[in-house]
Amino acid sequence: MFTLLVEFADKISVFNVFRYITFRTGGALITAALIVFIFGPAIINSLRLRQGKGQPIRADGPQTHFKKAGTPTMGGLMILCGIIGSSLLWANLSSIYIWVVLLVT
Repeated sequence: MFTLLVEFADKISVFNVFRYITFRTGGALITAALIVFIFGPAIINSLRLRQGKGQPIRADGPQTHFKKAGTPTMGGLMILCGIIGSSLLWANLSSIYIWVVLLVT
């Protein structure tokens, strides 16, 4: 999306805002949050079905941990989806550093 909208910056001055890193950072933050909020419940339900019982809770553990029974692990998957999705939309994909960070993540 970034590269498509920057091309119009020379013709339409409103699109010049996409050249500013602060604007793209804010847009990426909002996009990542929306991705997590929209797709998060579906990911959690999918993980709950695949993992069955969820995280095992020790019987001798604190009482506060018993309410976590059945909660699926791998919630970081939602964060990764948000980061990768917003990076693909808002980052300058012609930069090699963006691709290195995405591949390492």
